Amino acid sequence: MSISTVLLAYQEAENLKILIPKIKKQLDRIGEEYEIIVVDTEQKTDDTDKVCEDYHVKYVNQKYPGFGGAFRTGIECAEMELFLILDSDGSHDPKYIPQLYRAFRSGADLVIGSRYVKGGKTNDSILSVVMSKILNTVFRLVLGIRAADISTDYRLYRTQQLKNISLHCENYDVLQEVLLQLKLQKPDFCIKEVPITFQKRIYGESKRQLLRFVISYMKTLFRLIRIKVSKT
Repeated sequence: MSISTVLLAYQEAENLKILIPKIKKQLDRIGEEYEIIVVDTEQKTDDTDKVCEDYHVKYVNQKYPGFGGAFRTGIECAEMELFLILDSDGSHDPKYIPQLYRAFRSGADLVIGSRYVKGGKTNDSILSVVMSKILNTVFRLVLGIRAADISTDYRLYRTQQLKNISLHCENYDVLQEVLLQLKLQKPDFCIKEVPITFQKRIYGESKRQLLRFVISYMKTLFRLIRIKVSKT
C-alpha cells in the first residue's frame, strides 16, 4: 500500500536535514511507493524550502492557521493510500515506521506509535509527561477512545478516511478531534498501538505554550462531547 509521509514544520530546517534521509531509508525498507510532504508555515521563516529541494521531497505552505491547519493542509495534499505523520523535530524515530506498517497490514484503520503501552517510553520533561497522561486519561474516558496514547501524532491512517471527515481544531487538540470523527464515521474503527521511545527534539525549542495548550484542550473537550452526544 502506497504511503504519503507528512511532516508539519515550523522552523525545523536543521532537523529535517537529519530526519528526511532516515525516513527515506525506512520507507525504502518497506518497498512500497511513497511520497514525503513537508508542510511549512504560510510565510516561510527559514530555509525549509531549500532543504526540501535538496532532498527531493514535496514542499507546501499551510493554507489554514495553527497546527490543526497544517494537518488539514497535509491531508488535502496527500495522494497515496496511507497517511503517515510524525514530528519534524526528531522526537519520533523513523526506525519504527516498518513496525507501524506491519501492524496496519495485520488489520487496523489506524496505528499509533505509543509512549504509554508496554515497551513504550518517553524522555520528555516530567511536567509534560504528567500533563500528557492527565489529558490522555480524560479524553480517552469521555470520548470512549480505546488507546493508551491519544495525544501523540506519530500515526498511520487510511488517507481516504481522513479526507472523508471535517476537522476544525486549530491547535494540537486536532489529534483528539480526528479520533472522535473517525470513530463516529466508522463505529468499529480499529486502533492498534506500537511501542516507541519518544526522544527530545534534536535542534531548536518546543513551540508549545503550556497555558494556551491547556485552555485549548479544555474548550475542545466540551465541544467534542457535544459532537459525540449529537451523533449518538
